[in-house]
Amino acid sequence: MTRAKASTGGTRGFIVPIGGDDRRIRKAAILRRFAQLCGGSRAHIGIVSTVSEMPDAAYRYERAFRDLRIDRISLLRFGSRADCESERNLAVLDAVDGIFLLGADTSHFSDTLGNTSAAQKIHSRNAQGIHVAATSTGAAFLPEQMIAAGQSGTTPRADIVELAPGLGLIGELIIDQHYRHQDRLGRLLMALTYNPRAIGIGLDEDTAAFIGPDHRLQVVGSGGITIVDPSQLQHSAIHPDRRHAPVSMIGLHLDILVEGDLYDLAAHRATINR
Repeated sequence: MTRAKASTGGTRGFIVPIGGDDRRIRKAAILRRFAQLCGGSRAHIGIVSTVSEMPDAAYRYERAFRDLRIDRISLLRFGSRADCESERNLAVLDAVDGIFLLGADTSHFSDTLGNTSAAQKIHSRNAQGIHVAATSTGAAFLPEQMIAAGQSGTTPRADIVELAPGLGLIGELIIDQHYRHQDRLGRLLMALTYNPRAIGIGLDEDTAAFIGPDHRLQVVGSGGITIVDPSQLQHSAIHPDRRHAPVSMIGLHLDILVEGDLYDLAAHRATINR
């Protein structure tokens, strides 16, 4: 498992992909846990949107964090690549204790934020100990490879998923969101066929994976997380002339984790934490 190296003597921050569902944010234990990591009532949290105008979701999350008595909140709009090079925006990223990335159309992440000064700043600040959370499609953007598009369905097919470069905060991981609600097992499996060294994480709505600097993941939220480990995959075959055909995958290991459960990404091992 690879990530940006921590600064000398420092500890990398948490990475927190969240499965989405903004309707529950006011009740979410997820925001409370993230706020505590960032310093509680003393925290300064930056809420990042990659759309051209600040969406309603940004203001809802701002209110939700203020309900948790977080008073220092900065709303950052990265609607263009110019915004991602803005000295003002970069200065705010330097000042915050936690970064919260909102979901958007998947093309916005690679086209707008990818390989910019803002992306590099988020990367370096996480390496210095700042915690980074992302919800919905933002969660998929956190690793080196992201699921950019795809179809619902349980059975993997070559044409069921499209991949794109991600933010690169963590390597050898593929994340999908709104997982159980939108029946996305097939496209996650297919993404792993293309990236057999990665571990797949399927996030239900209102559910988060708190991934610490020790590569241990803990589940927080009302749903579940599906972990797909292809490290012992014995067989998979894609027919180049039959992209609509189902793909066989033999030797996968699958775990379903719920609130409090742990998973060691380095050791490929789940633990029930009751």
